[in-house]
Amino acid sequence: MPVERNDDVRSRNRWMLPLGVLTAAVMLVGWFPASALWHQQSQINSTAAQIKALQRQQLSLTNQAKAVDTKAAATQLARAQYQLVSPGQALIQVLPGNAAGEVSPSSADPGLQPLVSPANAGLSTGSIAKTQTRSTSSNAYVSRLVHTLEFWR
Repeated sequence: MPVERNDDVRSRNRWMLPLGVLTAAVMLVGWFPASALWHQQSQINSTAAQIKALQRQQLSLTNQAKAVDTKAAATQLARAQYQLVSPGQALIQVLPGNAAGEVSPSSADPGLQPLVSPANAGLSTGSIAKTQTRSTSSNAYVSRLVHTLEFWR
């Protein structure tokens, strides 16, 4: 009978190894954080790309700073971009003209725009238009005064 017992133990041991390997594989697949690791790796890659872009920007800005490091380059930059002049100099700007040689009004400068009549200014035209009309009757002053004080009504 001891022989039979030994065979039972062997057959049981034969099934334990594959069962243990299968259990370990199921546990590894079930609890292994593969998706978390994949997301973290994609975040690391995007951060590394941002770092490389910032390093390229830093290199470009360093090269620009070296190019403007001289006094002549700084003076040229101040004149070109900021309209600055050296002490004792005056800045004169020549505006471009049209084909007839006249300066066209600029939309950026409101002082060069044509005047707008009060009737077209978008204000309430009732009191403004009435104050500007002139009457030839003897009651002109009184009627203008009444029209001017119309807002009291």
